Amino acid sequence: MADHPGGEREQAAGHLAEASARLVRTVDRFHGDDWTAPSLLPQWTRAHVVAHLALNAEGMTNLLRGLVPTMYASDDQRARDIADLGSAEPDEIRDRLLAGVTRLQESFDAVPDDAWETRVERTPGGRTMRFASFPGMRWREVEIHHADLDAGYTRADWTPDFAEHLLDAMAKRLRPRQAFEVRPHDSPRTWVFGSGEAEYPVPVVTGTAADLAWWLTGRPAGDELSSSGDELPVIEGW
Repeated sequence: MADHPGGEREQAAGHLAEASARLVRTVDRFHGDDWTAPSLLPQWTRAHVVAHLALNAEGMTNLLRGLVPTMYASDDQRARDIADLGSAEPDEIRDRLLAGVTRLQESFDAVPDDAWETRVERTPGGRTMRFASFPGMRWREVEIHHADLDAGYTRADWTPDFAEHLLDAMAKRLRPRQAFEVRPHDSPRTWVFGSGEAEYPVPVVTGTAADLAWWLTGRPAGDELSSSGDELPVIEGW
């Protein structure tokens, strides 16, 4: 990702438009029982995943436009909203997604240059986020949950840019008890998770960048990854 001021945000925003279009094309193909088919996320149907993506776009938009003080009223309310919209008629869910994607892009375009460093809360009293982080956050939401739909789009379809972007994000987010390194076969980069000052060699986990990034979000690793240790380090669910 670009490292000049605003570069990462701008690059994420550019990729987001393409990722959102791919997601919409997948959702447009859903008919009848496609909506109630299970997703890759426990207890969530595809309808729940699309509902979450719609509500996530609405939450970001409302913050960017100053319509609400926090992205979600609470985590419990967020879960109730997803359950409610996920049980609505498919046309409503689809329309909310399409409107959310469009309004969010318009909101990004309208943010003044001097407002990107504005900090807002995810929930009242919860962690704070900069407006500048929103394009990357949304890009991750769209790409990861598109794969979660289990509708033909998988992590193998992720671009190298996104796989590395997600590895960067997870390296900032995760605090594993056991330090380890990640070395993708298809990238010249390496990532260190946990303390980099261990007095002993840490396990090295290898695989494709996409498979590694998928696993680091707490999703099943499958047989694609290998570790120099006895087994893969434990990753908590995202």
